[in-house]
Amino acid sequence: MEKQCYFCTNNTTAADYKDAETLKKFINPQSKILPRRKTGVCAIHQRKLARAVKHAREMAVIPYLSR
Repeated sequence: MEKQCYFCTNNTTAADYKDAETLKKFINPQSKILPRRKTGVCAIHQRKLARAVKHAREMAVIPYLSR
């Protein structure tokens, strides 16, 4: 059974870079963006999610590295 896209099921248009709690669901303990096959996010939302994570890192909402 395939995983359902988190953003499609919650009727959310895209990941918001200011929402750190949601973004942390999609990054691993080393702060790397998890792939689609692990998260179940659709391709459109995966691209938007990656952009939001990168933007949040730049704005210091989430760290580049977690140790």
